[in-house]
Amino acid sequence: MQQTDPVRRSTAPQVPPVHPRKLNKVPFVEFSDGRLQGVVSSGSDVTRVYVSSISAGDHGLDCSTNNNRPCGGLGASPCKHIQSLLAEAENQFGSARVARYLGIEVAEGGGLLGGLHPVRAKGQAAEVFSSFLRHLAYLELPVSVEPLSEMQWFPAGPVQL
Repeated sequence: MQQTDPVRRSTAPQVPPVHPRKLNKVPFVEFSDGRLQGVVSSGSDVTRVYVSSISAGDHGLDCSTNNNRPCGGLGASPCKHIQSLLAEAENQFGSARVARYLGIEVAEGGGLLGGLHPVRAKGQAAEVFSSFLRHLAYLELPVSVEPLSEMQWFPAGPVQL
């Protein structure tokens, strides 16, 4: 007998993106460690990416290259990399979910960017880029239905309550 109650399953259903994303511009975006964070491609150099993040609550902004050079466009307002990250997060997760996670109050007819009250944040570029590289490693694995060794600690069947 197959159980369909999501509370009793050992795997979470995948949530499809709200809109298609432009993976060549923002290949990686996630909610993690109290931040919206991701990797944004450089518009001028194909070998450079920017690691950008917005912290939940205080809207702390951080943006730097993959080799820890600070973004020249980040000042009192969000740089174009953070703007791209926020736009792609809206495409992936939807405006309401991003606003809820970051604690942004959106004015009637306004957007998420207008609801930010940004401050500079301590850089977390190494952690974000490491997470991106870990996700990329899964793309290189051959297709298989066998469990991955690093995921062995997940339950293998329905949870018995």
